[in-house]
Amino acid sequence: MTHIAHAPIMLAAGGTGGHVFPAQALAAELDRRGHAVDIVTDRRGDDYSGQFPGRTIHQITSATPSGRGLLGKIAAVINIALGTMQARRLIRQVAPAAVVGFGGYPSLPTMLAAITLSVPRAIHEQNAVLGRVNRLVASRMDAIATSFPITKGLPDNDAQPQLVTGNPVRDDIQALADQLYEIPGNDSPFQLLIFGGSQGARKFSQVIPAALLALPADLRQRLAVVQQCRPEDLDTVRDVYAKAGIDAETASFFDDMPTRLAAAHLVIARSGAGTISELAMVGRPSVLVPYAHAMDDHQSRNAEVLSSVGGAWVLPEADLDVPVLSEHLAKLMNEPALLVDAAKAARGRAQPNAAAQLAELVLALAENTDNGRAAA
Repeated sequence: MTHIAHAPIMLAAGGTGGHVFPAQALAAELDRRGHAVDIVTDRRGDDYSGQFPGRTIHQITSATPSGRGLLGKIAAVINIALGTMQARRLIRQVAPAAVVGFGGYPSLPTMLAAITLSVPRAIHEQNAVLGRVNRLVASRMDAIATSFPITKGLPDNDAQPQLVTGNPVRDDIQALADQLYEIPGNDSPFQLLIFGGSQGARKFSQVIPAALLALPADLRQRLAVVQQCRPEDLDTVRDVYAKAGIDAETASFFDDMPTRLAAAHLVIARSGAGTISELAMVGRPSVLVPYAHAMDDHQSRNAEVLSSVGGAWVLPEADLDVPVLSEHLAKLMNEPALLVDAAKAARGRAQPNAAAQLAELVLALAENTDNGRAAA
């Protein structure tokens, strides 16, 4: 096996931004330290490949075994097995110093291959509850990194190193960490940013425009709304805002989200792990609506990280209706001191050294483990 100074680090991630972005942040940190990085993903994760500083992007087969029907499940298992064989060949070819998985089914074949080949390996969990794939492989890892001090579902193994590194955020988010929160004035636009994950949220499109329409006229006139919607909801949402005379920009995707986040006076969003970390890093107050069908209700646990210190207000999806949301937004717009306090509290939860700490863990793992095992 090549010495760690020259051997690459292999990162397995894909599927959604929640898994990809922390891998991207670690890749950038390792690249700054002079370490080559190989990325392993699947077809969906390959959409993010242009954002990685990795030496090489490898695409392998994967699937989610929770598909519909018995045939769908069988096909998924076959694809995972095929992907594992592809990953085994890839690991033998690349001979990485360590393999790091970021959860999600696109990472499963690579982590299974790393286990069977006894390569130094670790996982990073973004959420406050260990995800399904990470749960499957956790007991066979050499180390586990978590985003939060309390993470549900970790294996009970005193001999297994577990480090709270935080959840690494992208460099463009990290760069905004020192940008001050501007207090919204009564005579200036109130910047409201709304997004619901990688593709927007259907219920957000149904409820939030109507809630803004229900605001008193003087508050409506102050709004400057940026809302991410599903493509099929765009026309309906735009029509509501246009008829209400609300200044709004809508799209199914914004490629400058970090800048928009920094400009926001208030954010309405789901509570995925990446969203929580980015809100804390930039220090922005938020109304969080955990996705009701998230596995193990992990989004509610994520939201508690900010709400428990006063950095966010949590509104369960079952309670998300026009009167409740409209009343809450009116209160926040009329009492900007509440927003200022929440912004400060959110920033207090930031973990600016997360990528560096995760890099230290991974490099120590690679250095202290018999690197010759990967050639087995």
